[in-house]
Formats: sequence, structure tokens, C-alpha cells
Amino acid sequence: MSKVLITGAAGFIGSQLAYRLWKAGEQLVLIDNFSYGKQDNLEFPDHSFADEVIRMDIRDRKGVESLFANGDIDYVYNIAGIAPLPDCQTDPQEAIDVNVTGTVNLLENARKYGIKKFILASTNAMYENETVFPTKENSFALPTLIYPNTKYTAERFCESYCRTYGMNVTCLRFSNVYGPHVDCLRKQPPFVAYMVRELYYDRTPIFHSDGNQRRDYIYVDDLIRLAILVRDSEGFDCVNVSSNKNYSVNEMYAIASRIMGKNIAADYADDAHYWEKYPALYSGKYPIKTQILTHEINKYSLCDNSYAKEKYGWEPEVDMEEGLKRLIEAECRLLDSLGSNADKNS
Repeated sequence: MSKVLITGAAGFIGSQLAYRLWKAGEQLVLIDNFSYGKQDNLEFPDHSFADEVIRMDIRDRKGVESLFANGDIDYVYNIAGIAPLPDCQTDPQEAIDVNVTGTVNLLENARKYGIKKFILASTNAMYENETVFPTKENSFALPTLIYPNTKYTAERFCESYCRTYGMNVTCLRFSNVYGPHVDCLRKQPPFVAYMVRELYYDRTPIFHSDGNQRRDYIYVDDLIRLAILVRDSEGFDCVNVSSNKNYSVNEMYAIASRIMGKNIAADYADDAHYWEKYPALYSGKYPIKTQILTHEINKYSLCDNSYAKEKYGWEPEVDMEEGLKRLIEAECRLLDSLGSNADKNS
């Protein structure tokens, strides 16, 4: 039986990874500082992790070392981090501190106490300036925004620890992840969560640009299967976690509307107002450029997943229709249970 440390264990992905490993009989050490994680994510039909998660920040040097001190941690999944793009742009120091310094804190303890494998949750957002599709792992234009730059930098430290100390590290570059427990209540939810929430409340969703922009998505269960498969690989590696398919905003909205039995036409807003809930980005001597917002809204993403197939024998199993159906069922149950309180947060 392996012992696995999962950071960000109360988040969307971390909690479901914990549940999958618990079902497999593995011993878990779970931490989260609950800045983004939620207690609701820790409740599953046949198990609750609510009393098992240690409230801890990955930057806590003494606290994190205490988790490793017995020398019995086999694997580390560093899922913790600040992911929302506008949050990272608004407070870049915090984003860098958590996503980079926190990762290095974990790497250093993993090195000292001899774990078998370190897996970093990275992102396809670092391909934001790429023009070759589908995009492969080995060559791409460097990113611009704060969030993808923090993950790109974290990957470089992972590579450094591998090259310098001989550690085994895999960076998983997630496409847009969706599935049950995706956060529909935060200030700027992921697109899929946002459209489901607005349809649930019979509200008109506001999209940006013309809705024809295309992104690739990966269902959370498919991601977790690959996250487990990479544990036995050696050396340093970066792997796209992608369905190798993409969908437009309008296509996704049409599928969700049909599943939910709704017929609400969406409105479309000007690009300049994309992050208007973050007024700090529009203030100061140098406010955020409209062309940066336009690029982020309209960027095309499609990641090549052939490397994951060739090396790990992995390929996605859940298609968009089935994945959205599962997500919608779970999110509607959550919103039903929260009642009017959820609407106040949206």
C-alpha cells in the first residue's frame, strides 16, 4: 500500500483524486489551506474526507516538513495553487509565492526524504501564445499572463530538481478540466460552471466575443486516470492532458441547454469588460490592455495527446455529451441543496 500526499485536497481535482486513491486502498495525507478548497468537495456518497484534511499552506516550511519527516511518503501530487487568471493578475506576488515558492518547498522536502515520484498540476494555459495546433509538449511560444508564467516557472524548478538530484517528476499540463464539483460559485467561475449556473437560475448568461472561440476540455475522471498512470515513470516529463478535441462556447452552451431543457438566448459583451469584477486591473498608470483581454477571450486551444497515448497507453473515455450530463446533474444537486444562499454568491 502506497502513502500519497495530495495538496489542494479540498479542491475540485484534488478531492476527486483523493477519492479515487482511497477507493484503491491507498494511505492518504491530505492538505489544503481552504483559500479555494471547499468542504462540499470532501463529501462522497460512501466516504467523507472532512475530518482528514489538514489545514495547511504549501508555503509552510515547518508544517510541510513535518508531513515528510517519517520518510514514508511515496508520492506527492501538488494540486494546490492559485489558478483563476484574474486572481493571479490582481495579486501577482501571491500567485508567484503559492504556485512557485510553494512548489519548491514541496520539492525540497521530497528530495530530502526520498519520495518515489512528484507530480505537478500544470496547465495548457502556458500555450496561450501558440499558433501551431494541435500543440505538442516539446515546443511552444512562451506565455504572457501571470498564471501560466507561474506554472512555467514551477515546471523549470521541477526539471532542475530532476536534473540536479535525480528525482522523478512529471508535470501534467491540464486542458480545461470539467466535471462534478467544478466551482460554480466563485467570483469568476470557469466557463462551463458559469453557464450551468446561469441556466439553473433561468438567467441570461453573458459571454464575450461572438461565442465561436474554441477550447479543448478534459473530463476530470480521465485526467485522474492519467495522473495515476504516470506515477511509475522515471526522470522528468511534461504531458498534455487533453481530449485532442475542442468545442466553441456556442456549441457547449447548446449542449448544456438541451440537457437542461432550457431555451435562453445568451448575450454577448465587449471584450474590454471581461474582468470587470476585478477593478484593480483597470486602474493605475498602466491598466490592463484591451488587446490582452481580447487575446485571452478569443485564443484557440487544441493540445496533442498522442504522447500520453504512446507512453502511457492512455486515452480519454468520457465524451463531452456524457461529461456535461454528469456535471449538470451534480451541480444542480449542489445548487438545490444551497437554495437561495448560492444565488447570493453568484
